[in-house]
Amino acid sequence: MNITEILNNRYSVKEFDATKKISDSDFEQVKALLRLSPSSVNLQPWHFLIADTQEGKKRIAKGTEGAFHFNTPKVLDASHVIVIAARTNADEAYMKSILEQEDKDGRFAAQEFKDQMHGGRMLFADIHKYDLKDLPHWMEKQVYLNMGSLLLGVAALGIDAVPMEGVDVKALDEEFGLRKKGYTALAVVSLGYRKDTDFNAKLPKSRFPEETIITKL
Repeated sequence: MNITEILNNRYSVKEFDATKKISDSDFEQVKALLRLSPSSVNLQPWHFLIADTQEGKKRIAKGTEGAFHFNTPKVLDASHVIVIAARTNADEAYMKSILEQEDKDGRFAAQEFKDQMHGGRMLFADIHKYDLKDLPHWMEKQVYLNMGSLLLGVAALGIDAVPMEGVDVKALDEEFGLRKKGYTALAVVSLGYRKDTDFNAKLPKSRFPEETIITKL
């Protein structure tokens, strides 16, 4: 695997080939990317709504009506579409659910290690809740780590993608009842395969040179 080649080949798709579908085996790996992403103190403050049918994609496309109509084809023509949502709160019950899953997965050799993990996680959560007062923003940052991992991972699988913040997140929250479930939509990522007529695939990639963004100490 050559990461540089993969990075140069990936781009934000403007036109998907509606006739091409991601295989079930490849999409199992996509789901692994979502589930195994890193997050601060293993917070995992995310939820994903995935559509691979026209009915499901039409529901997600409601978030592109009006001002974001230019993104509608990117939803309807894609193979799979993911609504990426973040938790709106990290209460004691949620923190304990993480801890119990870690215990079930065998991460603690003794009760003292479990207690230490819980104490450390609550320390960071309290810092963001009470001192920095940015708990929702902190959780959103963890979800964006997940989205970055997703984009690189699918590119390595030869799957094209486009992340879209150009969606009506309130409309998506209402369509899927996300806020009642303790979540709010952040973005949509469409996955599939580029169309031959996609102009963006033919444009050179543009990034600042290494010497501009990297300082070697």
